[in-house]
Amino acid sequence: ELWVVNQLSDSVSVVDVPNRIVKRTLATGDEPADVIFSTDPQRPALVSCSRPDTVQVFFPDEPGRAPETIAIEGEEPRAMALDLAGRLHVALFESGNGTTILAGGGDDGDDTIDFPPNAVSDPRGPYSGTNPPPNDGDSFSPAPEPLNPPPPAVGLIVREAADGTWLDDNGGDWTSLVSGEFASGSGRIQGWGLLDNDVAAIDLGTGAVSAYAEGLMNICMAIAVNPVSGHVAVVGTEATNEVRFEPNVNGTFVRVMFASFDPGAPDSPPMITDLNPHLDYSTPQVAQVLRDQSIGDPRGIAWKADGSKAYITGMGSNNLVVVDQGGARSGLAPTIEVGEGPTGIVADDARGQLYVLNRFEATISVVDTAGETEIAKIAFFDPTPEPIKIGRRHLYDTHLTSGLGHVSCASCHVDSRTDRLAWDLGDPGGEMVRVGGPRHNLGANFPGLSSNFTDFHPMKGPMTTQTLQDIIGKEPHHWRGDRDGIESFNGAFGSLLGDDTGLTQLEMQEFEDYLATITIPPNPFRGLDNSLPTDLPLPGQVTGDRFGPQGQPMPNGDALSAFTDIYRPLSRGIDRGAFACITCHTVPLGMGTDTRFSLNGFAPIAAGPRGEHHHALVSVDGSFQRAIKVPQLRTLYDKLGFDMTSTKSRSGFGILHDGSVDGLSRFLSESAFEPADNQEVADLVALMMAFSGSDFPGSAETFEPPVTASLDAHAAVGQQVTLTVAASTPKLDAFVALAEAAEIDLVAHSTVDGTPRAWHHVGGSQFAADQVGATESLAQLLARATPSVPLTFTCVPTGCGERLGGDRDRDGLPDYDEVRDFAPSITGHQNPFQGNATDSTGDNGSTSPDGVPDGE
Repeated sequence: ELWVVNQLSDSVSVVDVPNRIVKRTLATGDEPADVIFSTDPQRPALVSCSRPDTVQVFFPDEPGRAPETIAIEGEEPRAMALDLAGRLHVALFESGNGTTILAGGGDDGDDTIDFPPNAVSDPRGPYSGTNPPPNDGDSFSPAPEPLNPPPPAVGLIVREAADGTWLDDNGGDWTSLVSGEFASGSGRIQGWGLLDNDVAAIDLGTGAVSAYAEGLMNICMAIAVNPVSGHVAVVGTEATNEVRFEPNVNGTFVRVMFASFDPGAPDSPPMITDLNPHLDYSTPQVAQVLRDQSIGDPRGIAWKADGSKAYITGMGSNNLVVVDQGGARSGLAPTIEVGEGPTGIVADDARGQLYVLNRFEATISVVDTAGETEIAKIAFFDPTPEPIKIGRRHLYDTHLTSGLGHVSCASCHVDSRTDRLAWDLGDPGGEMVRVGGPRHNLGANFPGLSSNFTDFHPMKGPMTTQTLQDIIGKEPHHWRGDRDGIESFNGAFGSLLGDDTGLTQLEMQEFEDYLATITIPPNPFRGLDNSLPTDLPLPGQVTGDRFGPQGQPMPNGDALSAFTDIYRPLSRGIDRGAFACITCHTVPLGMGTDTRFSLNGFAPIAAGPRGEHHHALVSVDGSFQRAIKVPQLRTLYDKLGFDMTSTKSRSGFGILHDGSVDGLSRFLSESAFEPADNQEVADLVALMMAFSGSDFPGSAETFEPPVTASLDAHAAVGQQVTLTVAASTPKLDAFVALAEAAEIDLVAHSTVDGTPRAWHHVGGSQFAADQVGATESLAQLLARATPSVPLTFTCVPTGCGERLGGDRDRDGLPDYDEVRDFAPSITGHQNPFQGNATDSTGDNGSTSPDGVPDGE
């Protein structure tokens, strides 16, 4: 058997290898990332589930037995490895780096946000309330532009030192306001703590976490165990986000790291090594020959059998590096060049070879370990559209777009999403940027939403990393809306990544075309039919102190009721009794409208010279930032984990532009809103969790702003069912109903006389086969399902059914006819991989946990 983890489908496909067919499909928790088999009969098969922060235990010999669940304290458990004693080690992808935000930008005279307190402005702090505080002794570096007005009060990022103190980038000690006697001054409880769990060790005998390795790095990307010493090795990146101002972090804001520890000696300190020892980070640029020696975005690690060397793939740098047991470079040359986007890697010691999956190039590199060179490259079928193949390098390629060769846009926008951190990328020496005019849509000109705007100050304070999913056509960009379009970021290739030049006009268009393909994934909290949940559990969400004691578990939430009775009705006036949520946060995006209001109604705004749009800004963010773009709401469930009421907060950043509000329930309990009780707060939290970007019920009310379309996937996309008997199931019936309603496309895969075959739904319970003119009814198709020849149905995005269910290369010739016509010409030639690249899971050809979202 081969077990394939399907991140998008929330399933594992169990493949019968000799017969090349999916024999059964196992449902998992949300976003499974890795699978591993142990020798412990109590817990034989283990799957990491990144969204619910769990590991699930499956029992291959007992197909009907429900899986066990092991909870992990941390964010996004993904890559796994077994040590020599049989313990399971799970790397936490978004483990954090010991940094958090102190609020400081709240406008005490405003009635919008009253929590958290302005800790940076607290006179008990190390700078006696000066806000923003200096970052270089008593001064700012770089020096402020003297013609600028005073900067606004803002928050401040602090990092926990080894001795438990909380320091800013100037050495200011904020411990008393973070965890000490004055912790309430930052909204925290005394003794507040921030988890920095990087690797969880699980005793498979007890099924419990026995220890956590801490302080290794921020993004833990891959893990492997030295086969001789038994030490656990992790590779990933570490961010220096506590350092303020773009000129000070230019090209140097991330380190690429190797960490190793002895699982048998949990109290011994880990070995932590910078994988780019030729860089001293004293300058944002080095010669290209040194850039080419760098490794960026490491995604895979494999050990030589004797434990003397490890090989690490750089997805961003298109190379491998060879290191010794401590992570020091030990290769014959600085790097081994392979194909584009290397991720997975395995060592074949018997043949002295490595096999490297070049995900972006769709090839396998064969590397000779003696000479440490690529000796062969084998291409495999790749359905990726050309705009992605061409433009993806501008996001990921560290040698192409940075001055030191080790960072790229994806260093913070990890996998086109986020790093779960905030950054202060202002510039004291920068210029003011005017707000208003034709460039900005100020509050859609609603009375009360279009006053008090201030120009954009270059000292803007911390702001959390935003997702790149579905951003094209949703301009302006950035939290403040101070970038007209994606072209406005071209200067960041030099000012932030340290590159010599920006992109050419053609390259920038390639980048934009690529970004325009990135879709919001299926929302895990919606129903299979994409409906809003009516009884959604809210684990980890706790109450504020508005309706009773803080820190209490929230009740289940009714998202449908919240939308129809609280969020949408203009008569409810949930926002200070005057506005509905939907007035600013229009559906389906949750973003501000791209129109302006007048006595004649809403009028569209003409697109800018580069096609940029003008979604609304408001001046009522509740902070001294008096110009903020109304943010989209479709990925809020990705920003949870910050909790000021706990001594074990999983994240240091939460909601609002600077991440200073610890969770949705706290934010929705702010004084700006008028819920009746904690139940209504819970209902609104459920709605925010399930705010996917499509299928909101009902119709717009009078004076409800026009909307912008969302690029998001239906909740059913990726869902599967495998049948071994000629009968439908309620789940399949639901799939067919959705396909008949054109909500999704539906494909099926099986074998006929040992040959892989595919079908796709074409309407009226009819399925077209991968053969010209061949069509079968649902009943005929179901009749093919037997225990020895199962039939797997997969829900796929609309428009993808014909490709995934019959014409993978989109040339108009169905796959079965194409293979049959082509077969005589390849007689006598051996396929080195013993089979074709049939994507039996329907996950667009990318089912490995390689960190690249399947939608790409």
